[in-house]
Amino acid sequence: QVQLVESGGGSVQAGGSLRLSCAASGRTFNDYAMGWFRQAPGKEREFVAAISWNGGTTDYADSVKGRFTISRDNAKNTMYLQMNSLKSGDTAVYYCAAKFTGWNTPVRFRNEYRYWGEGTQVTVSS
Repeated sequence: QVQLVESGGGSVQAGGSLRLSCAASGRTFNDYAMGWFRQAPGKEREFVAAISWNGGTTDYADSVKGRFTISRDNAKNTMYLQMNSLKSGDTAVYYCAAKFTGWNTPVRFRNEYRYWGEGTQVTVSS
């Protein structure tokens, strides 16, 4: 199994940027497709971005496309989410997730992920 720890959250004004990190430990990091999800108060956890195990393919929710960039460094066992042009609607707890897979494709469906971090809060003020 794999353990995930998010970091990099915080408070920022609208239009600002943050970079989230997800550090993984345990099994071989590049055995896993990875994803970012977020959950705002009173809402369901929703897909943000996903990346294949080798980083070659990515997928984004329409709401963040063009503003967020997902990446990973398998040598460092770390995944990132660069968030630019932040909006108040991006305020949420952000979670990273891992799915053990032999397929080199990103995964956007929450129920396919088995491993989750504890989350990091992102607050965007307008």
